[in-house]
Amino acid sequence: MSSTRSAVEFLESLSPWPEEFGLERMRRLVVDLGHPERAFPSIHVVGTNGKSTATRTIAALLRREGLRVGAYTSPHVRGWHERLDADPRTFERAVERVLPHADGATQFEVVTAAALAEFAAQKVDVAVIEAGLGGRLDATNVVGARVVLLTNVGLDHTDVLGGTREEIAHEKLAVAKPGAIVVLGEPEWARLVPANECRPGGAREAAEAFLGRSVDAEVEVELPGRLEWRGRDEVWDGAHNPAGLDYQAERLPDRDWVVVASILGDKDVEAMLERLGRRGGTLIATTSSSSRALPEKELARRAEPYFDRVERDPDPQSALRRARELGPVLVTGSLYLLADLERAD
Repeated sequence: MSSTRSAVEFLESLSPWPEEFGLERMRRLVVDLGHPERAFPSIHVVGTNGKSTATRTIAALLRREGLRVGAYTSPHVRGWHERLDADPRTFERAVERVLPHADGATQFEVVTAAALAEFAAQKVDVAVIEAGLGGRLDATNVVGARVVLLTNVGLDHTDVLGGTREEIAHEKLAVAKPGAIVVLGEPEWARLVPANECRPGGAREAAEAFLGRSVDAEVEVELPGRLEWRGRDEVWDGAHNPAGLDYQAERLPDRDWVVVASILGDKDVEAMLERLGRRGGTLIATTSSSSRALPEKELARRAEPYFDRVERDPDPQSALRRARELGPVLVTGSLYLLADLERAD
């Protein structure tokens, strides 16, 4: 491939969602690539919310300790290369390495394989890997991580992961292999991994578990689309489930926000709209490019009980322009929406 755009075109030609969840395709990929996941130790980050921030924080802490660190997150806002915490040229090289073996693989499987192979080529001392969906059948579950961090557990992707928090926690913690240290943001889940050493904590404790000693450094990480201020009167935040919106509410100033939102149809839409209705009286409903996004007409209809004023616009960029005419803007509900707006900017 001759340009980053060609890598993006290739990825976007692939299915973003497997017909059937399973690890067979991913296992074939890593075999064909010479098992890059075995070239370095890893830390696996699973959970409902906060995984990307935790992944980047762990990576930053370990870099402060002098280690070469790879960090893999998803999804992205500003570009695919964001997932590898790399520049576009490096991302291009990473995807090109996987192309000869990518037949039948999904978008996420190809990018995951590209990240693992790139980290192996870079000879990293450790890679911090964020799971995509769940854990047990997630493409990232080909790594045998020394440390697993479970950030939190909420009711999300219940059609795939289970209808209770315990079922979902079980799916996520299935990535913990024998001998792995499990760091739990919610200590209640220790009973699900009785054979593993469990410790309470978050990103710092995960870094310390890997190093086997305390870490004194203080780091701050900023990720695109996570409570990201764009000027004084506009916030982009990819909160995409009720728990994420609760976290948002605790950190967002109390203003009469004009909400621009797209929500995926497999989410708890009513619970999300009820929470968004507390942010302000006006909603501009739109539709992201995700095939799972609710049509803006349907979203607007379902939002009417929660807002004083509901408008709809199928084009995210046009919806954002309209919101800017009405007051301080909160763009939220889906990271796919934020990525669409970033591409159009």
